[in-house]
Amino acid sequence: MIDDGNVRCWPVRDDVALVYHDQEWGRPVRDDARLLEKICLEGFQSGLSWDTILRKRPGFRAAFAGFDPEVLARYRDADVERLLADVRIVRNRRKIEATIANAYATAVMHAAGESLTDLVWAHRAPNRPAPRSWAEVASSTPESAALASELKRRGFRFIGPTTVYAMLQAVGVVNDHLAACFVRDEVEALRIAE
Repeated sequence: MIDDGNVRCWPVRDDVALVYHDQEWGRPVRDDARLLEKICLEGFQSGLSWDTILRKRPGFRAAFAGFDPEVLARYRDADVERLLADVRIVRNRRKIEATIANAYATAVMHAAGESLTDLVWAHRAPNRPAPRSWAEVASSTPESAALASELKRRGFRFIGPTTVYAMLQAVGVVNDHLAACFVRDEVEALRIAE
């Protein structure tokens, strides 16, 4: 574990995890490709550790066209077969197919003049006190359940209230950095600026 004297929400084992916690997790994201990536990677993480997904993220980005919804939505059966052989990613047919379906659903929103960003941020919960421990952090909320239902209605797959809540945490819609975490106040200031 890395011990640089900073208090973090969880122990970090390497520089990839350190940078993710300190510079990315919980910071507001308002880009549809990045939000689509987070939704899909949370689905890939199901049953695995987040460290595994984080280490494979460059491979996911390369394999899935940077999560550009319009490009990824055009993937077909041959692309699925190619991805099933791609060692850079988690090779799970259902998760790969869900990622393509999620991109298609996002592209449909774009064609209708809507954005994934607006939909996700419309499910922002009221601010609450900073959690002192992970025991105070819910695995899902009414807002994550509502967003999961709406995403499913729009054709998104391999999502539920728990994976959606993890995505909401990751993209700064909620700030679940623990009260003692050294980046919590900085992340909260960024969220307030939104």
